[in-house]
Amino acid sequence: MRPDYNVTVRACFAGYIVQAVVNNFVPLLFLIFQSQLGLDLGQITSLITINFTTQLLVDLLAARCIDKIGYRAGIVVAHVFAAAGFVMLAVLPFVMPAYIGILLSVICYAIGGGLLEVLVSPIVEACPTAHKEKTMSLLHSFYCWGQVGVVLISTLFLMCCAQWRILALIWALLPAVNAVVFLRVPIAPLVEEGSSMTIRQLFRKPVFWLLMFLMFCAGACELAVSQWASAFAEQGLNVSKTIGDLAGPMFFAVLMGLARLLYGKWGDRVDLRKFIAASGILCAGAYLLTALSPWPVLSLLGCGICGFSVGIFWPGTFSMAASALKKGGTAMFAFLALAGDLGCAGGPTFVGIITDLCGERMHCGILAGVLFPLLLLGGMALYRHMHQKGMEGEAIT
Repeated sequence: MRPDYNVTVRACFAGYIVQAVVNNFVPLLFLIFQSQLGLDLGQITSLITINFTTQLLVDLLAARCIDKIGYRAGIVVAHVFAAAGFVMLAVLPFVMPAYIGILLSVICYAIGGGLLEVLVSPIVEACPTAHKEKTMSLLHSFYCWGQVGVVLISTLFLMCCAQWRILALIWALLPAVNAVVFLRVPIAPLVEEGSSMTIRQLFRKPVFWLLMFLMFCAGACELAVSQWASAFAEQGLNVSKTIGDLAGPMFFAVLMGLARLLYGKWGDRVDLRKFIAASGILCAGAYLLTALSPWPVLSLLGCGICGFSVGIFWPGTFSMAASALKKGGTAMFAFLALAGDLGCAGGPTFVGIITDLCGERMHCGILAGVLFPLLLLGGMALYRHMHQKGMEGEAIT
């Protein structure tokens, strides 16, 4: 029988839902950690930093290690670390100092999250399926649906049952089951053994650095606005912080997922580079609407439009990289993930600095953030020029 790679693709979809749980579940518990476990604001802030830093380090280390252990072992280990992290979260804070227990749990599931970010996309790219750009966009939409699901399910569960430890164990089941699935599904090699480019060869390719720049811009465009979505929802709808947390980030995530879903369905009819460029123009407009609108409701609408516009940036850049550097291998995907994560950190940081300089006026920070979609448009123009001149991919020297 021929191997069914559709099962592999579906397991990867579930893998991105696991990634959404890794990044979005624990922040929902921050107030509980303060009230029940006595964590202060500094400790809670450090949990975010440690999660992000751990994933960055894993991205970097994976560039050298994954090809040695193989995709199957790597993806199974990723799910095991994610599941173990959530189990530890339910246990360790009650058998040792709470902050240390939570910190160890965060490090554990962040290792899994970092590996998932590096491995899921190349596993899908390696599957012998048609219209890989469509499949890649659909894959990344599952992160968005996972984010929405985590927030909704966790919020409703905690409203009905205050036992957050049980909820952590429930979320641990998802990566545990998917780890077993990945032990059985067929996994194709991304490139023939021994033929992938070395890191030094990648670094010598100008298109690689341009793709890294585009990934940085993609992460910055996405996070610079989404971090403020809750505040805009609270102001625009005049609702409580809890409802604002649901309305703002979920509105952003739903529209971002919708963009990826639509491209995943009809992407074969659209030129990917033109779609990314058009989305960059829409993104810049969304930033301006969010920052300059005199009505908070329109600012919230701008956040949603921004979510729709950035949807294609991350998966689209992955697809362009796979096309431009066919022998880039796992190292290429690992470094692209690293660049995207740096953008996810740099975008909100830049907006926050400008906001502080303007007397905590967040609209000024968002207005300054329009720099990121403009930089992305410049990068796409350069990429198009390289493509037209026959300098793309292996032709680049």
